[in-house]
Amino acid sequence: MSHTAHIPSHRKPRQRASKSALRAGVAGGVLSTIAVAGAAGPAQAEPVTQTIEMPTITSGLSTAVAASAQATQQVALDLETQAREDAAAESAAKKAKKAKAEAVRKAEAEKKAEAAAKARAEAEAQERAERASRTAERTTLSAPSSSSSGDSASASAPSSAPSSSSNATGSAAAIVAFAKAQVGDAYVSGGTGPNAWDCSGLVQAAYRTVGIDLPRVSQSQSTAGTQVSLDNLQPGDILYWGGAGSAYHVAIYVGDGQFVGAQNSSTGTVQRSMDYDRPSGAVRVL
Repeated sequence: MSHTAHIPSHRKPRQRASKSALRAGVAGGVLSTIAVAGAAGPAQAEPVTQTIEMPTITSGLSTAVAASAQATQQVALDLETQAREDAAAESAAKKAKKAKAEAVRKAEAEKKAEAAAKARAEAEAQERAERASRTAERTTLSAPSSSSSGDSASASAPSSAPSSSSNATGSAAAIVAFAKAQVGDAYVSGGTGPNAWDCSGLVQAAYRTVGIDLPRVSQSQSTAGTQVSLDNLQPGDILYWGGAGSAYHVAIYVGDGQFVGAQNSSTGTVQRSMDYDRPSGAVRVL
């Protein structure tokens, strides 16, 4: 037995290899964690600084953009409102113009209708007055003839067989043809043709076709030729109403008991029977 056998050993027993490895792994993990944390710390600090500053910049830009958008929207609304107002004003102006034109048209139509009615009334009144005057004139002219001889009374009586237009020859035929060609033309006081006449203007123009110049007015035309009785008329003779030298109306005898004359503004130029309005006398120029 050794002299040192009873002295216990101060050396610690050797730990097992597995435990040493475990401890080494744990230590390595801790050191790795610390290293990772230390490396990650500086990298995360800068993003935090940027994140704190960015909301302020973004807020200012958002406010400016919002204000710009609002201003743009307001301008658009103003333009749209102005466009609507302009369109409404234009539409109202067109309607007012159309209404005014329609009112003017109606007023003119009513004015024309009133003028036409007034002209017809005046023409009818004139024709009635002329008929009354002719009746009075015939009554005055017939009074002396009642005390004259039987031959004179017979001479003033109307012919039972008036001359026929077929008997017209030469200048008389030309005068009759011209007068008949104007039937339907208008009556205009002072008218001398070619499409509007008064009574003496038509007679003067008819005789001018055969080279005969008559006086212009009915009073002078009623004494321009030889006085003839109404029962001895020939085509082309001038008929007159009123006294010789004071006649107020003339026409042209065209045969078959008819005459052509520019009567008045209501009837115009017509061909009528002598029974329609009996003339006072007649003259023969040819």
